[in-house]
Amino acid sequence: MKASVIGATGYAGVELLRLLDGHPEVQLGVITSESSTGENISALYPHLANRIDMGLASMQNLEQIAAESDVIFIALPHGHAMKIGAQLKYSDVRIIDLGGDYRFSDHKVFEEWYKLRHADPDTKAVYGLTEFYRDEVKNARVVANPGCYTTCSILALAPLFKSGLIKTSGVIVDAKSGTTGAGRSLKLGSLYCSVNENFHAYGVASHRHTPEIEQIYSRLACEPVVIQFTPHLLPVDRGILATCYAELKENVSDESVAEAFEGFYGKEFFIRLLGKGACPEIKNVRASNYVDLGWEIDRRTGRIIVMSVLDNLVKGAAGQAVQNMNVMFGFDEACGLRQLPIYP
Repeated sequence: MKASVIGATGYAGVELLRLLDGHPEVQLGVITSESSTGENISALYPHLANRIDMGLASMQNLEQIAAESDVIFIALPHGHAMKIGAQLKYSDVRIIDLGGDYRFSDHKVFEEWYKLRHADPDTKAVYGLTEFYRDEVKNARVVANPGCYTTCSILALAPLFKSGLIKTSGVIVDAKSGTTGAGRSLKLGSLYCSVNENFHAYGVASHRHTPEIEQIYSRLACEPVVIQFTPHLLPVDRGILATCYAELKENVSDESVAEAFEGFYGKEFFIRLLGKGACPEIKNVRASNYVDLGWEIDRRTGRIIVMSVLDNLVKGAAGQAVQNMNVMFGFDEACGLRQLPIYP
C-alpha cells in the first residue's frame, strides 16, 4: 500500500518516514514540504541517506496525492488538516491527522482553545488512542491522532476512572516533555541556551491538551472530569513523563489498583506495567512505541500517584499514527513498531 506524508520535514513527519521505511507492507508515496519543495529529504536529514532519497513535493495538488495514496498522514501544525480534510471530503483516501484539528467531538471546544474557526466541522473523526478505540479506528476514514501529553496522561489514569476507584475531582497532571514537542520551527524558548541546564513550566492553566485529556477522562468516568494540567519543558530531545495525582475512593486496596491496571492493559503489547513502587524513566522508552506505567499510593493523603513515560515522537505522534494505520488496513497492530528502545 502507498502512504503519503504531508509535512514530512517536521520532527513528527521525519519520524513517520523512519517508521514507514521499516514497515514491510508500506511503500512511501508523496512526501511534501512547502518550505523545502524540490529538495531531497536526505539532504535535509542526512540520517535518511541511501534509504529515503526522495524529492519533496508541494501539497498544492491534493487530489492527485490522494489518488496516488491509500493513506495520507498529515504532520502539520493545527489549523491545516481541517482544510485538507474539507478538500478531500469525497475522496476514498484515508487520513490520519497528527495535529489537533479533529480531536474533539465538539468542534466548539477546538475553536475555544485553539482560537480558530473550524473549517470542517461536519467530519466526525475517530479519536486514535488505539488501545481504547481500535474497533472504531478499523473502519474510520479520518483518524485524529492524540497529542503526546494527552496519550501519556490518559493512559496513566484510564483504568482507575473506568473501574471507579478514584474521584473525579481534584485530579492533577504534572507533565514534562522533551524539546522536540515544541516543533522544528525556530523559537526563542527552544534555543540551546534557553533549554540547556534549565527546566520550567509553560502554558499554565491554559495548555490546549487540557480539554483533550478531560474529554477522554469524562467518557471513562461517565461524568464530567476537570483537571489541573501543567506542562514543563525538559532539557532533553525526546520523552514525556507524566505524574498524575488522584484521590482514591474509600477502602481501595493495592490489590484492587493492580487488578484494574492488569485488567485494562494486561493484553496490550505496547503498555508495560511496572507495578506498585516503580518509577518509570523516559530513557527506557526512547525511540520506541512503548509506554511504561508505575504507581504508588500515599495512604497519608489518600491519593494515588501514577507515573507514565513515552517517547513523544513515537507513541506520542508517529508511532501511534502507524499503529492506527495498521488497525485501519488489517495489519498486525505492532507491524513496523516492534523496535526495542535504544539505550543509553
